[in-house]
Amino acid sequence: MAVTEKGILDALRVVIDPDFNKDIVSLGFVKDVKVQKDAVSLRLVLTTPACPVREKFKAQAEEAIRRSFAEVATVEVTLDAMVPEGAKTPLFENLIPQVRNIIAVASGKGGVGKSTVAANLAVALAASGASVGLLDADIYGPSMGIMLGVKKPPVIDQERKKMLPVEAHGLLVMSLGFLLDPDTPVIWRGPMVMKAVEQLLKDVEWPSLDYMIVDLPPGTGDAQLTLTQKVPLSGVVIVTTPNEVALIDARKGLAMFRKVGVPVLGIVENMSWFVCPHCQGVSDIFSRGGGERTAREMGVPFLGEIPLDPSVRRSGDCGTPVVLAAPDSPVAAAFRDLAGRTAQQASIAALTAKRSS
Repeated sequence: MAVTEKGILDALRVVIDPDFNKDIVSLGFVKDVKVQKDAVSLRLVLTTPACPVREKFKAQAEEAIRRSFAEVATVEVTLDAMVPEGAKTPLFENLIPQVRNIIAVASGKGGVGKSTVAANLAVALAASGASVGLLDADIYGPSMGIMLGVKKPPVIDQERKKMLPVEAHGLLVMSLGFLLDPDTPVIWRGPMVMKAVEQLLKDVEWPSLDYMIVDLPPGTGDAQLTLTQKVPLSGVVIVTTPNEVALIDARKGLAMFRKVGVPVLGIVENMSWFVCPHCQGVSDIFSRGGGERTAREMGVPFLGEIPLDPSVRRSGDCGTPVVLAAPDSPVAAAFRDLAGRTAQQASIAALTAKRSS
């Protein structure tokens, strides 16, 4: 049987994307199929460079072609990505239309490691090959300057009268903390908070980006509402620890975003367990499994567990997130898994909204 482009496409229909329950050909992932004698090449264009099953897709595609065409000697599958534009939530305006996906990282209460999760999530997405921005909208406690080692204030583009985001660890970053004395408390009423969030969006020269990660303040207040009114959020990631006190507030935060029409991409459980460096015993300091149980009860994806590891604190204090400072560690692997699942859920939300519109 002659090897043809149509035959290759037919052979690849056995490779199914589990998220959409459709084959990769019908989904439009297969591009640039070329047949030259006994050699076949093609591109798999996925919805995110952080796709957690990208290597599995590649292996399945190669196997499907070899199984269908014994005469094919070489199969070259190149992985690529085209990030879809995020789902549009109800809003009054869009201050940064050049950003394809705006993902908020939120928590119902403080102290659950939300900013640490946001920083490592952004760095992991950037390391996968995506273009990523990180907006520190935690007005009362901006911490990205310390976590990312940013010591210089942003430069002002005098011609456009806009601030240029600061480059750090493959990210473009902006934070109110870059503009204030670190020892000066922010004592602002609601309207000032809302104005500050708006200015961090429209008065910064953000370029075209695949993802913008927004680190929100804890709770359900003015900053959260301003963000939902000024930009179309692709979704929100809820950070919690496994103990019930944190989970109560996590449920409230999740309910708030649902009420304003923002897709909840999932819940991540931070500080899930601790491994003693001396005896290697595992301790569930804040309990364990509460995040997964809450995700199941609330009907949202569970994005994973992040262990409590001293290296996370050390790397954050030193200005290099643990994903980069200790890339081979279990906690770094957990953050990379989180990035893959978050990007996956953002793609599902975007493509589902596109098909239903």
